[in-house]
Formats: sequence, C-alpha cells, structure tokens
Amino acid sequence: MSNDGVDNNMNKTDKNNKLEIPYARRDIEKGTRVANSSGICWAKVFVMVVALAVLAAACAVTIVFVNWQTGVIVLAVFVPLYVILYFWRFLYIVVKTAPRDMKALYCYVKILRLTNNFSKRDWTMPDIFHENVKRHPNKPCFLFEDETWTFKQVEDFSLRVSAVLKAQGVKKGDTVGVMASNYPEMPSIWLGTARIGGVSPLINTNQTGNTLLHSINVAKCDVLIYGSEFETAIQEVKKELNSSVRLLKFTRRPLNTSDTVKTAESDNDFTHMLETTAPATWTKADSDGFNGRLLYIYTSGTTGLPKAAVISSSRMCFMASGVHFLGSLNKNDVVYCPMPLYHSAGGVISVGQAFIFGCTVALRTKFSATSYFPDCIKYKATAAHYIGEMCRYILATPPVATDRQHKVRTVYGNGMRPTVWNEFINRFGIKKVVEFYGATEGNANILNIDNKPGAIGFVSRIIPAVYPIAIIKVDEDGEPIRDSKGLCQVAKANEPGVFIGKIKPNNPSRAFLGYVNKEDSDKKIVRNVFNHGDSAFISGDILISDELGYLYFRDRTGDTFRWRGENVSTTEVEAAISRVADQRDAVVYGVEIPSNEGRAGMCGIVDSDGSLDLEKLAKDMAKDLPKYARPVFLRVMKSLDMTATFKIRKVDLQKEGYNPSILTDKLYYFDPKQNKYVSLGPEEYEKIISGQIRL
Repeated sequence: MSNDGVDNNMNKTDKNNKLEIPYARRDIEKGTRVANSSGICWAKVFVMVVALAVLAAACAVTIVFVNWQTGVIVLAVFVPLYVILYFWRFLYIVVKTAPRDMKALYCYVKILRLTNNFSKRDWTMPDIFHENVKRHPNKPCFLFEDETWTFKQVEDFSLRVSAVLKAQGVKKGDTVGVMASNYPEMPSIWLGTARIGGVSPLINTNQTGNTLLHSINVAKCDVLIYGSEFETAIQEVKKELNSSVRLLKFTRRPLNTSDTVKTAESDNDFTHMLETTAPATWTKADSDGFNGRLLYIYTSGTTGLPKAAVISSSRMCFMASGVHFLGSLNKNDVVYCPMPLYHSAGGVISVGQAFIFGCTVALRTKFSATSYFPDCIKYKATAAHYIGEMCRYILATPPVATDRQHKVRTVYGNGMRPTVWNEFINRFGIKKVVEFYGATEGNANILNIDNKPGAIGFVSRIIPAVYPIAIIKVDEDGEPIRDSKGLCQVAKANEPGVFIGKIKPNNPSRAFLGYVNKEDSDKKIVRNVFNHGDSAFISGDILISDELGYLYFRDRTGDTFRWRGENVSTTEVEAAISRVADQRDAVVYGVEIPSNEGRAGMCGIVDSDGSLDLEKLAKDMAKDLPKYARPVFLRVMKSLDMTATFKIRKVDLQKEGYNPSILTDKLYYFDPKQNKYVSLGPEEYEKIISGQIRL
C-alpha cells in the first residue's frame, strides 16, 4: 500500500518529483555495461589517512622527546577530537535517531517472539483466535451498526460455516471465495473455511464483468460464497464460470436455529444451510500450519489484471503485529475500521487486531467522511484506520463542536500528505499518527513510529542489517543498476530508487509468498542483490530516503497508478476500453488533480472517423470496470504515437495532461452528476484546478 506526497498539478513539470536516472538502460543492459561508481570518496579517504599520519607522528615525537605519559595524554585528547571532527555528521545522526531505532528494535523483538511462539505451536488463525475466545468469550469482538458480536459468537458462527462446508464436500486445500460486504460474518466465514484447511480468496466487491470473472478463475475457486447484495454481479458472469464452481448465496439476517420447519429460498441458500446445520465441534485447524495459505487478497501488482496475493497466518500475524506494537496499541483498544475487508489494510491489519490481540473492532459498511468521528464517539474507539484520501475528505467537512469529543489517540494507515497531517491532528486532537507502507504481496513493510510528517517509515542508519530493506538505484525503466560485480547499488540519501526487501523464506518478516501464479511472483523478485545468490522482493515503488533514514513515497513504476485508495492497472483498463470501443487503440495513464490524492485515470482513444459514441462508451465501461478504474478524463485523438515495437508512448501524454489551452485534441471529463462525459474547455479546466468542479 503506497502514499503519494507530490504536487498534484500534472500540467506543470516538477523537477523534484522526476526520477532522475544517471544512466540510461541502453548503457546498462543485461550486465554488459555497469554504473561507473564505487561509492568511495577517495579525497575523503586521503584526508583521513593524512590526519591519522599527523596524529601518529605527534604522539611519536612526544614519546621520544618528552615522555611516554605525555604521549598517552596527547593520544587521549586528540583521538576523541579526531573522531568527533571526522565523524561528527554520523554522530549527529546517531544522537537524532537512536531513540527511534531502539524503540523499533524493541518492538521488532516482540514481533519475532510472538510469531516464533505461534510457529512452534504451528497454530493457524482459527487456533490463535480460539485462545482469545478462551480468555474472554463474552468480550465484544466486532461492533457493527447497533450489533455487538462477542468472541464466542464469532467462533460459533465460524463453526457453523465449517460444518456446512464439510457437508458440501469442501476439504483441506480447497478454495472457497468470499464476496461480501463489511459485516462481521465476512471474516467469520473465512475463519470457518480456514478451520477445515480451505483457502479464502477475498473478492473485491467493486468488481463486475470480466474483472470479476478473472478474479474467480485465477484463484481456481471450488466454491464462492457471495452476499445477496451482489446477486446481479454474480448472475452476469454465472454462465461463463466453470460449471464445477459451487455458488452459495448468503443473505444477512439473524440466524433462526430453532427446530421450526424452514424453507430454503434455493438450493444454494447458504444462510438456510447455516440455520439447519449443527455447528462443528472445535478442534485444532486441519490446515498446512502457520506458514500455510490462509487467504488470497487481490492486488493489481504493477501490470495486468488483478493478481491473487498469498496471505498465510504467519504473514497476517506479522502485518497486524507491526501496527499493534509499533503503534502502541493494546488489547483494551477499540479500533474503528471503515476500510473494505477484502483489502489487506482492513481485512488483515484491522481484523488482525481482534483475531490475534483480542481488541474490539468496529466495522462500517462504507466510509463516510461526516460519520467518521461520530462513529468513533458512538463506539468509544481509541484507535482508527485511515487512508490519505479519507483524511482529506474528513477535513473537508464543516468543523463541529464534537470534533474532539472522541477517545481516539492513535490513527494508522497510509497516504496521509504532509499538508494534511498537521491540520488533521490539530483539528481532531490526535496524539499519534502511524503511517505505514507495504505491498500486500511483498515483504518490505515499514512504519512511521514517531510522528514524522510525510514519512512512510524509516531504515536505520545505525544498524541497517537488522531489518534488511533498502532503496536501490534503477534506470529509467525501473531495472536495477548493477556495479562491476553484477550486484545492485544502494541509493544515497535524497536519491530516488526502488524499494526492496531481502527474502529469507523461513522468516515470517522476510518471507515472500507472492501470488498464486508463480510466473507473476517471479517477476517481483530481483536476484544477486547484495551478494551473489541472494534475492529480494522488488516493490516497483519509487521511494527516497533523507539523511536520518526517513523514507518518503515519490512515484510508482510500471503500469499502475493509485486513485480513490485503489491501485489501477492501466493495461487492464486499456484492454477493457478497447474491447467495448470496437478494438480502438487506447492508452490509459494517471494524471494529477490539485488537492486530490493519487492520480485520476485519463484515456487517450483513437477516433479517426468521428464515430465514437461517448455515451455508449461510458455505459459499457461501467459494466466491466469498477468506478475507481474508469477514466476521469478522455482525450479523443486521430492517432497514437508508438514505438517500433508498437508500444504506446505514455510519458509525453502524461506530461501534456488535460489542459485544453495547450492541446488541440478534443477533451472530456466525466461528470458524476450527469453520469456521462462532457466537453472540457478552459472554463471547466480552471474550475477543476480550483476545486469548484469535484471529480
């Protein structure tokens, strides 16, 4: 998950945000040519050697011509002085960052102790959750609307799920997809699936059409449990699904488990099955253990259609415990989560606070800016989850007397801009912001533990080897730049590069589980990083580190941008648009809108004969693409600039943006009020830039 701290005006060139690559890819290709840099400042080394020689000579002269005691005194005075003068900058960094690093190290040890404890017992998430049920069965686990679900109620529901799935023939290793809204039953369903050794892909509820079909197929679902609220979306793809996929419809209602006669709505009525099937007896989960597959969570990665990232119980523990310990949470906290539970942020990190640590988690079906802190007051939340876009929307609400009447002391999430940061904490009286960064499928996770505005985490300048993450130099195509030995090079302070995490398979904090598709996983691994034979997860995100080791997000490489809190794959959108627009050439890229997080989608589409029907295009895109992936801007063009290998050049289009004063092509923007694309002229452009038109 990334945040974006760059200027949003896409029509202005921001040199500070541009990834300045000192070597072109053609000069460093497949190891034939390398960067001519050893990283050693020979002038500095020469000065140091001369200084040491002078110091040694002074001591020798004193010992020979005065006495050895005086020589020792000279040595005792000048050696510390030499160290201070020569290493003063590093000593300054040590003094400034030691408290931060020691706190992080202490928490990291706690995380490793926790995960090692679970690993020795080979517990999976149902086993870990059961320990919390034994400790406090009647404690609230989930709060939802006016409902309270205790830990025992969640486990009882999950045991019914286990019993029903067993009766349906689901066995260890089977895949049971879950497509449901943010209610307590959603994580309870996958908990019950995990108990019998099944794996649960958590389907993005915004998906429709071919994207939804792909997500079901790529996970090789044997069963799909879907909420009745998604009946229409499921019926649209049902005919194209493999006939072996069993569809079970869950209708949310209080379960009637009495002996009265019940009638099923259909033969796939999952709720009726839950009501008429006795819950399974609790036993230790029959699964592949702590490091076995638990969930599949979808991410666009850097290219292509959504990919199913593998989440194990160990991975979930590591992700959730990082926020828990470094965010200073405790078992008595009530965590407010308006995030979708099919994402790792809500479904792993926030749900993990309850399942692993015994916290109470308050859920909301859908985020509402005006209800965010009123909900926190209602549920007496002491911690709350956010993404940067949410914070901006919350700040846009009119100030009210209740702004500080909540009990929230800590907020955690990703994407909070420096410009929003201080205003947010000052208005709402938040004591601590825990900004984190990490890809669902990756092992490079970092947190901002000391309220540094804009930072997404840090890498220690004192003991960097303890947590082996780094920023490496890359060329203009995002490929690692290697030295004369064929190894990667670490970027210097304030030098942009790609963020990586070293892979250690048997360490939950360093293991890389990747995607369901092995080929997709291999694309995210870079080999021979710092030593021949080692490997690392390459995030595809451009980060930058300051002198103290604080890390800041700068950009995303590959065919992905972030909009409305979602990663959008341009190749997926291009394919969908081309398909519904009679196979026209289409190019999709992200453009920035002032005061908006991330980048809005813009599509350049060829209409050489003037036959493009924009209203039909908008309606057809709505069938296949979720809202966040549909282009906000359209640029209708006569032709597209392509390379000799028929690759579309996006860079120039992205720089040109959507300013009608500098473009001759017809421009349009999607008006959500009219639900169609309307003409974009200078007047509309200025209103968009100033925020008068909200997109």
